Amino acid sequence: MRRLTKPSWLPVDPYIALLVATVGLAALLPARGGAATGVGWASSVAIGLLFFLYGTRLSTREATQGLSHWRLHLTVVLSTFAVFPLLGLAARGLVPYVLTPQLYTGLLYLCVLPSTIQSSIAFTSIARGNVPAAICAGTYSSLLGMVGTPALAALLMHSSGAGFSAHGLLDIGAQLLAPFLAGQLLRRWIGGFVARHKKVLGLVDRGSILLVVYTAFSEGMVRGIWHQVTAVRLLALLGVEAVLLAVVLSLTAFTSRRLGFGRGDRIAIVFCGSKKSLANGLPMASVLFGGQAGLMILPLMLFHQMQLMVCAVIAKRWSNDGHADGEGSLPEGPSSADTGSAPGGAAPARPVPA
Repeated sequence: MRRLTKPSWLPVDPYIALLVATVGLAALLPARGGAATGVGWASSVAIGLLFFLYGTRLSTREATQGLSHWRLHLTVVLSTFAVFPLLGLAARGLVPYVLTPQLYTGLLYLCVLPSTIQSSIAFTSIARGNVPAAICAGTYSSLLGMVGTPALAALLMHSSGAGFSAHGLLDIGAQLLAPFLAGQLLRRWIGGFVARHKKVLGLVDRGSILLVVYTAFSEGMVRGIWHQVTAVRLLALLGVEAVLLAVVLSLTAFTSRRLGFGRGDRIAIVFCGSKKSLANGLPMASVLFGGQAGLMILPLMLFHQMQLMVCAVIAKRWSNDGHADGEGSLPEGPSSADTGSAPGGAAPARPVPA
């Protein structure tokens, strides 16, 4: 799906601006009574449609092509579903001095989400990294997140006293996994139609997520949960997330180099292993947390914009520092255009436009 472009003077991704506007709408005109029931049903249908479309787009053949590059994908998976959750658990010590219990729960939820696909590919391409590896790593992370995210959420959030119930796993199966599998089964018949109408269906994707955000924040307004968050707490949350992102970026760069990966592979590992998916996280939060989803997704929305801005700067720097020969050091700035080996030993694909 093609990403929205933004004017050079606008520091915020246009889609993030739409998300913020949706939050503002929910604050001014929250859905109540019968309207809230209707919006809730519409949100559930939109979530099912969203994951059905995900299923129709994923090519099983493409997803299996990169299995031979298992060391890279395992490194990304461990960063996404092991390092992040451990750092999230370590942040428990910040409660209640820096983070409120509700904001901490949202931060912990952020840490168990899968990686992104589109932005990881785009940044890997800009930095002249291994684009095919980034495509496969993002895809595997997203697939694993369908089961891994709710399972980790049930384990970590229940044990941390966040009030999360493992019953949410059943809701995930009914509202997310079932539509996804249906899309996979029907792909051979409707996959061509989906491919020909990417732009329109991309609007459906984003519109569905906006509806999910409106529903979650609207219910939060009606319940009065937003009175629990102050400007000071939000600034503290931003600071914690900045440290979290910096630590993961440093760890992925250092570890991938120590494991002997080529420069192109290291770039893919850094970008795929350090980001969290807004597209997957928002619908899952709506299913898992219901009326509490508003506060759950606030840390994710802030982290998403932060990761885009920081990784854009890093990708541009690495691209500018690249040369035709030599091996650069990623943490200090690469100095080589070597793209590493693609999954299965194939030549790297042509860069994907951001």
